Amino acid sequence: MGDTSMLRPEGNPYDVALAADAEAVREAQRLRWRVFAGELRARIDAPEPGIDADRWDPYCEHLLVREARSGRVIGTYRLLTAERAQAAGGFYAETEFALHGLHDLGPGLVEVGRACVDREHRNGVAVALLWAGVLRYLQQGGHAHVIGCASVPAADEPARAAALCRRLLEEHGASPALRATPRRPFPLAEPEAGIREAGLPPLLKGYLRLGARICGAPAWDPDFGTADLLVHLPLERLSPRHATRLLRAA
Repeated sequence: MGDTSMLRPEGNPYDVALAADAEAVREAQRLRWRVFAGELRARIDAPEPGIDADRWDPYCEHLLVREARSGRVIGTYRLLTAERAQAAGGFYAETEFALHGLHDLGPGLVEVGRACVDREHRNGVAVALLWAGVLRYLQQGGHAHVIGCASVPAADEPARAAALCRRLLEEHGASPALRATPRRPFPLAEPEAGIREAGLPPLLKGYLRLGARICGAPAWDPDFGTADLLVHLPLERLSPRHATRLLRAA
């Protein structure tokens, strides 16, 4: 991100930057463990307790939001370019989906994922700054397409999760050429009469507001207990209103 790697809007208590060294990455991994394993009770096969790390981390760039006063990492997102994904043996999303035509988007494709924010800082500001950092990274790198998995909690109320996924696919589905196939499909049976949808998760809501499309039926993630939707955002579809609002933070 060059000379704009550090973002701090006037009066904002946070800094945003790419991780500069291995210890900064470990701070992000510790935050991910606290949120995913500690808070969400996900089953994580990690090399050591307290660290959420996988084989993609060394190939990713890690965006960090720090509390300016303490320097503590309170938010993170990781970004994987097509070039680095090739070196890593594929995108993380390929463990859940066969990407088909998405591969044809070429070197301008970036995968984003492993997003989380510390519970005490889920005030909207940290999330907005993460997105501002992501958009600045994409623009400066000349990237044209973003993909990522967005999760809908489904372990406790699968019928409500299925109802939400069905509607979102109908209203925001990608073109057939950009549909992906889940390797472990989450069942989308016809909803029962009167079933209420699950609530729309904030991350997924953010993707859709920016103009993202959903690339087909969801995959079941048994480790997190979620129905995962693969989303695709071509920057040419980026909602100018929401993009401007986020980039003002930068």
